[in-house]
Amino acid sequence: MIFSERCWWQGKLQPATVVCENGIITEIFPFKAVDAEDFGNDVIMPGLIDAHVHINEPGRTEWEGFITATKAAAAGGITTIIDMPLNSSPVTTTADAFIEKKEAATDKLFVNVGLYGGLVKDNINEIEALIQQGVFGIKCFLVHSGIDDFPNVGEKELNEAMPLIAKHHLPLLAHCELYDKEADCALDLHPGSYKEYLASRPKQWENDAVALMISLCRKHHCPIHIVHVSSAEALQLIADAKKEGLPITAETCAHYIYFNAEDISDNNTVFKCAPPIREKANNILLKQALKNGILDFITTDHSPAPPEIKQVASGNFKTGWGGIAGLQFLLPASWTALMDSMALEKFIPLVTEHPAVFLSLNTSKGKIDIGYDADFVIWNPDQSMIVKEESIYHRHTISPYTGEKLFGVTRVTIVKGVTVYDSGNFIADEIKNGSLLIHE
Repeated sequence: MIFSERCWWQGKLQPATVVCENGIITEIFPFKAVDAEDFGNDVIMPGLIDAHVHINEPGRTEWEGFITATKAAAAGGITTIIDMPLNSSPVTTTADAFIEKKEAATDKLFVNVGLYGGLVKDNINEIEALIQQGVFGIKCFLVHSGIDDFPNVGEKELNEAMPLIAKHHLPLLAHCELYDKEADCALDLHPGSYKEYLASRPKQWENDAVALMISLCRKHHCPIHIVHVSSAEALQLIADAKKEGLPITAETCAHYIYFNAEDISDNNTVFKCAPPIREKANNILLKQALKNGILDFITTDHSPAPPEIKQVASGNFKTGWGGIAGLQFLLPASWTALMDSMALEKFIPLVTEHPAVFLSLNTSKGKIDIGYDADFVIWNPDQSMIVKEESIYHRHTISPYTGEKLFGVTRVTIVKGVTVYDSGNFIADEIKNGSLLIHE
């Protein structure tokens, strides 16, 4: 039994005792029960759900793996993560690769993990098999993905795949950047310049890709999900599509609302990602879109790489790997970015209930209610911390969050009723209580 004066129950923070048996919530009382562990004014809420993570195992476990990724997730109060079909090797574009990834995850999960499948140019015949295996969605790129074994698709492949995906009521997740010629910039001459890197991936690429996906959604009525929205100019397109009744959802990432381009120094490639982190004025509009429902939830798009691949030493934005290492900081980074303009009651669903609904996990996760999974984070939204490298559980500790003062300290993470993380420490490396989730 656990109790707090601020338990997220029935859509509000209130005193409550939560009782769990065999990993399931069995009773909830609106008072402190005898013998309940008292967490005072710390917030008890469902464990966070990060619907956009690159774990990279098998094949690129030296970048990140199931053990390090799920450990970092638990340290940040995340109890469920969904893994993208790249950058593992093989990429998850066949049923065989899906099975190989499942086997690679065995006995390594500190939190729950689900898997997406991938759509590439030559795997239309594998989509049905991937869906039957239990993927939570199908991911595609409209531009080069960063690795050659996950090629981008065009309208031909999208028109072939979307009716099939729609039949199974799964979302097609799209990396939305689209262009027919390189942007006009001087990145070749100044590869260490963040300003030139930002200019190399303009908002128009994103806007055009979002417009294309909306038109195809209208044509096929296939649910689409726009991942990592960074261009505020695309928000009106998404809002209009939602008003039209199209099955569209969209996310942004913690780093797009926490960091701003104006503050990123040259040669600091830990900030490189695609789409890029944009200007403060743009990012204020992303925050507003989270408040008014145009953007549905927040993710990390955790996409780490070793320092040499990130070009940390050379500071080369042109050749460095594009990806933010931020899985552990979804809760504090997004809360710190939003706390001055959003109530805690409005924030909590953005990292719990809303992604659960998107993933069709909302009958078991994302809420504190009888019959739901006993996955919780207990945290203090008012306490701050300075992120130190030695406290980072990612395989590689390079992160743009290092040195940042973030509000929202995770005290305890509970997975299926078992405490796996408590006050900065893992209870034991043997407690890998996470499950591999299969979409039914």
